[in-house]
Amino acid sequence: MSSPLISPEELARRLDDPTWVVVDCRWTLTDPAAGPAAHARSHIPGARYANLDDDLSRRPGPSDGRHPLPAAADFAARLGSWGVGNSTTVVAYDEASGAIAARLWWLLGWLGHDRRLVLDGGFAAWTAAGLPVEARMPRWQPAHFVPRALADDSVVAAADLPALQAAGSLLVDVRAAPRYRGEQEPIDPVAGHVPGAVNRPGSVNIDANGRFRASEALRGELTELLGGRSPRELIAMCGSGVTACQLLLALEVAGLDGAKLYAGSWSEWIRDPARPIATGPKP
Repeated sequence: MSSPLISPEELARRLDDPTWVVVDCRWTLTDPAAGPAAHARSHIPGARYANLDDDLSRRPGPSDGRHPLPAAADFAARLGSWGVGNSTTVVAYDEASGAIAARLWWLLGWLGHDRRLVLDGGFAAWTAAGLPVEARMPRWQPAHFVPRALADDSVVAAADLPALQAAGSLLVDVRAAPRYRGEQEPIDPVAGHVPGAVNRPGSVNIDANGRFRASEALRGELTELLGGRSPRELIAMCGSGVTACQLLLALEVAGLDGAKLYAGSWSEWIRDPARPIATGPKP
């Protein structure tokens, strides 16, 4: 697929295709019940619902961040329960920015599934285009999904970060600037950022309508951010490894694929009090 994004109009033309599955990823950090409730009220026809806490993550242990990656076998089984097989094209959507839908998109790639797209502009763009919605829960046949190859080289562990940074990798924190600088932390118990990380908030990847900015513009900015590095030398992080996937998606929109995810992100980093913490803007 030439782009990881799909427009509402193109998706609408595919709704009756049995080889395509649409997944609603709407979720709100401050109200985890809001996403399921929104899906129950209105969703794209035929869409399944993916709960970030239960489907796109596993329950955290004492040393984990807030949204650790699900076990590969469990996630593959979940995909099968949604009717996703190895030849299925999956389209993920959230409310608008792609920050949650990108988590499902990334997980599919982690399991070696390339037939994956994100609805550009999400549910907001779908409804703005006057396209149909429904409240009834769809029915479907389960499928069997077999992971092709687990892309563990796309995941970075906390213990590996210092050596990778010393070797020249660029750690990019996509949280809002005040959180990165340590001026406020409304979610996690400790404020600040991983030493050496640079800040590029996820909001800069999208326009005022919640759609991704033009690939040429993103490519120019992200190439400058890389500073001569290969995209494979970029490591994305956020609060819990979820919204960092939106940067990885933006890189693919820009044609700069191969970056890595620090899946535990800030909420894991601060679990160990021996790990250093920086505040303020990066020098």
